[in-house]
Amino acid sequence: MSGKSRNFVRIKDLEEKMSDEKLTKHDIAYMKMAHEWAKLSYCKRKKVGALIVKDRRIISDGYNGTPSGFENVCEDEHGLTKWHVLHAEANAISKVAASTQNSEGASLYVTLSPCKECSKLIYQAGIKKVFYAEAYNDMTGLEFLKKAGVKVIQIKNDDGQ
Repeated sequence: MSGKSRNFVRIKDLEEKMSDEKLTKHDIAYMKMAHEWAKLSYCKRKKVGALIVKDRRIISDGYNGTPSGFENVCEDEHGLTKWHVLHAEANAISKVAASTQNSEGASLYVTLSPCKECSKLIYQAGIKKVFYAEAYNDMTGLEFLKKAGVKVIQIKNDDGQ
């Protein structure tokens, strides 16, 4: 079986497994795109991608990295993430804020669940649903979003993405 067919079967299995949570083929596609976007990050420790979608249109995207104009090095000499590295969600929210779009009622697809700081930004931006692939080690951000009435859904991909 070719890699392409095998991947299709896995995604199909994922769709069936998650059907109870009302995931659509678009939800799965947007999450796959967020994984592709994560590959653009220059960070070595963790590559994270995010998409903001409204009315089935991508209105913003982001990945973790340094601010514009800074050297694209995310980690210090000890391998720790530098304090000024922006998270993928923060980049996507900043990008939409600088555009003619707004994120009120939108959905966020992010490869790593939001930290508590990004969760505050997500809520303030009016995002109503957060889809994430991998859980961040501190669940405070997800707990805050749930308490604030934001729908939080994990899309776990079997093929490691």
